[in-house]
Amino acid sequence: MRKSSAWSGSNLRMIVLGLMLIAVTVSGLAMIQQSPETKPAQAQEAKAKPGASEMKRLGFYVGNWTYTETYPKSAMAPRGATNTGVYTSKLGPGGNSLLNTFHSKGPAGDFEGMLVLTWDMTESKYKAYIFGDSFPGAIVETGAFEGDKLVFRGELPTGGTKLQIRNVTWLEQSGKLISEEYMSRNGGPETLLVKVEASRQ
Repeated sequence: MRKSSAWSGSNLRMIVLGLMLIAVTVSGLAMIQQSPETKPAQAQEAKAKPGASEMKRLGFYVGNWTYTETYPKSAMAPRGATNTGVYTSKLGPGGNSLLNTFHSKGPAGDFEGMLVLTWDMTESKYKAYIFGDSFPGAIVETGAFEGDKLVFRGELPTGGTKLQIRNVTWLEQSGKLISEEYMSRNGGPETLLVKVEASRQ
């Protein structure tokens, strides 16, 4: 049967416009009905994952590094000393932690250890857990970014003397990673304990 001009003209345009209207309406309803619960699980998890943005800020640590430890002159090291070492930093399970393993040796001694960094949801602060070959347990520090520098504070376990430590770490524009460790006794003035300068391999 031959189609009339009316069917092929204005009626056809009305049908096409009607189909377009239905498509737009269905798309609009789908967007309205798509709550966060119906979004792809991966996208939702990336957006809502607690601590994800804070851990992302620690990304500058990741990689393999060679470093020097410079110990200034002090009563413990009258001539000062410089050790050399290597460390590897990688993300822990699920990106919820950062794992650093390090080993240095030289005139100041032979040191091997591990540093674990994570975001503490309760305190809304970073936590650092330092494990070493020369002491049991872990040294625990609490930290936050102060400008572009990551600053951790804690106490060393000792008998009677209260030893407070402060670690400041930053990435220079040259790509070199700098970390300085300060110590004070019983709330007294701080002294520089060691300065670390690391270069990515």
